[in-house]
Amino acid sequence: MLTTIVLASVIALKFRPTWIERNLLRPYWLVRRREYATVVTSTFLHADMAHLLFNGFTFWAFAFGLERAIGTPRFLALYGFGVLASGVGTVLTHRGDPQYRCLGASGAILAVLFASIVYFPNSAIFILPIPLPIPAPLFALGYLAFTYVASRQSRSTVAHDAHLAGALAGIAFVALTDPQTLARTVHSIVG
Repeated sequence: MLTTIVLASVIALKFRPTWIERNLLRPYWLVRRREYATVVTSTFLHADMAHLLFNGFTFWAFAFGLERAIGTPRFLALYGFGVLASGVGTVLTHRGDPQYRCLGASGAILAVLFASIVYFPNSAIFILPIPLPIPAPLFALGYLAFTYVASRQSRSTVAHDAHLAGALAGIAFVALTDPQTLARTVHSIVG
């Protein structure tokens, strides 16, 4: 999956810029122009190399351990659930804005990251330039708070709504497919 995303993004950025334009998720035009496939295809491309590298690193850091823990079929289902949830979050938030458009795998990757936090609550996350590890549950709470506020205020090019929907999708996926793990994690955090 990561290889496909990297290859598609690099080819689009360097050799086929029309792929990017054709696969942008435009919530306003989704139904009007029947661009339904872009909910999925937009997650295989990135607008620039920095976004691709950040998403690729995050996927690399969390996906492989999680896939080993839950198995490939459930991991693929989680990723697909993250794609759809982040797409729906974006469409619902920006359906009235004819100028809004986005692409990237961030929402699905955040579903993976947050599911990983549920499965491995004793892990720590390093964020540069902070020189200390952040306990994963503390990072999760801080990230959810930041993303919620940013999605309500931001007019930037960052799809905070997709990030929030993806993160919540990761937690919801675990709640639906492995409620015992979620209960254990919550119990270990709150006592």
